[in-house]
Amino acid sequence: MRDLEKKLNYTFHDPALLEEALNHSSYANEHRSAGLRSNERLEFLGDSVLGFVTAEFLFRQHPDAPEGDLTRIRAALVCEQSLYEVARKLGLGQYLKLGRGEEAGGGRERISILADATEAVFAAVYLDGGIQEATALIHRCLLDAEREEVVEERRRDYKTALQELVQRQADQVLTYHMIGEAGPDHDKTFQAEVRLNGASVGTGSGHSKKEAEQAAARAALEAMGEV
Repeated sequence: MRDLEKKLNYTFHDPALLEEALNHSSYANEHRSAGLRSNERLEFLGDSVLGFVTAEFLFRQHPDAPEGDLTRIRAALVCEQSLYEVARKLGLGQYLKLGRGEEAGGGRERISILADATEAVFAAVYLDGGIQEATALIHRCLLDAEREEVVEERRRDYKTALQELVQRQADQVLTYHMIGEAGPDHDKTFQAEVRLNGASVGTGSGHSKKEAEQAAARAALEAMGEV
């Protein structure tokens, strides 16, 4: 835990909170007789702490942005993929306590498990050190300038932009096709192709089919000189 505290740049007054943040429900269920609690309650609280800190940051960072834009940016910042990337950067997977079945199934790399653990850690810091310490951690992990650039990229809807572009001419038909997938079930990569009137105009990959289609649309826009 001391190693993880160094990565978090935070030392717990009550280390049990950090321990609890890393207890997956599968592990807690297997050790119910020991009275262990899973990180699910902390995850619940961490989601709200993260939402508040991010909302305040965006409110101050973008004083002229309308509510709709702030909502979209916040959703991209706190989405499962963003939290998963934070967990990977911190190496949270190696500290998780998992049940035997979840361990065997690759739970240490499962996107949802790592994202939930990230929220639980945020909550643990909040309970241990207050909102200032939680805010500082969330800023270090998630709200820096580089992350905002990633969010600005992610929140663009390339599929809609491509559809609007091709509809400038009549009788144009866009279709998306999954052309491949690779990797284990908990960390799959999908490859998509977008076709215009049956001809391939772009391919892209992502950790979900939706993400892959957006990447394919972006590739098509790039090929057309629109990005």
